[in-house]
Amino acid sequence: MTKTVWTVDQVHSEVGFSVKHMMISKAKGTFDSFDAVIEADVENLTDSKVEVTVDTASVNTRNEDRDNHLRSGDFFDSENYPKMTFVATDIKKKSSHDYEVSGDLTIKGTTKPVTLDVTFEGQSKDPMGGATVAGFSGKTSINRKDFGLTWNAAVETGGVLVGEDVKINFELELHKQA
Repeated sequence: MTKTVWTVDQVHSEVGFSVKHMMISKAKGTFDSFDAVIEADVENLTDSKVEVTVDTASVNTRNEDRDNHLRSGDFFDSENYPKMTFVATDIKKKSSHDYEVSGDLTIKGTTKPVTLDVTFEGQSKDPMGGATVAGFSGKTSINRKDFGLTWNAAVETGGVLVGEDVKINFELELHKQA
């Protein structure tokens, strides 16, 4: 088969994250605006082209004050760095549906290599429009300080307000283009 272009169905997709809060719990959030350029043959995903772009100002933790702080220069600096990107550089098949996707993640002008654990959830025909639809889920973990996201505050009981390790997860529903 040949590679075809797939587009993200925003309604059935999510890019999320979690990070330790006050050393005792987790703060979670999503990005409400993101897109991807994906060229793939689902029969041979190791030869795919994957580029993901996330709008940093679309961060949503269900807390307006925190979201505004995350958009500020202390974190994403969305005014100067409106996008973060991931570009795949290598895709290895680990099992029938599991892949290791290596690539370059750029946040706040800093690019570092990361590896995502990705699962191909399968494909189906959309009964509402007939398009071929494919599902993917995945995760990785990064140290936010590696990308210049260094703000923090001490907490009274010891430790810091925001952990360094950020877990990133995603669920993507992709629609095959004609």
